[in-house]
Amino acid sequence: MTTKGFAVSHARDARFELGLRSFFEYRDLGIEAATGGAAVAHVIRAVPGATPAGAPHLHRTTFQLVYVLKGWIEFEYEGQGIVRLDAGSCVYQPPSIHHRELAHSDDVEMLEIVMPAGFATEEVASVDEHGSVGQGMTPPSD
Repeated sequence: MTTKGFAVSHARDARFELGLRSFFEYRDLGIEAATGGAAVAHVIRAVPGATPAGAPHLHRTTFQLVYVLKGWIEFEYEGQGIVRLDAGSCVYQPPSIHHRELAHSDDVEMLEIVMPAGFATEEVASVDEHGSVGQGMTPPSD
């Protein structure tokens, strides 16, 4: 048996730092170091008073999952339209899907797991100008 790559991260020792998005703070869970960069996991929370400015983008990943721990967040996804995730909601974002964040609650917290750890993020011109309405959303009325 081996313990190489074993990682534990306790909330009592949590340190949040600014990261990819200026309106979020990120808590590294130690998974990148434990897996040699094969995966990364963060707890992400809103920066108090920061306004989301989610430009359309994509991530060069092989796997990306977001699970909402607290609060809510709204994304716009290519081919899906607007999707609202509340506490307990989970989304798998396929590799290179165009998306952007639209809004979130002041208390939003999410668990994000991504493969590989050193993924690239690229801005794109748009998400999907003709996207359909997301799951659980109501179509806009005329």
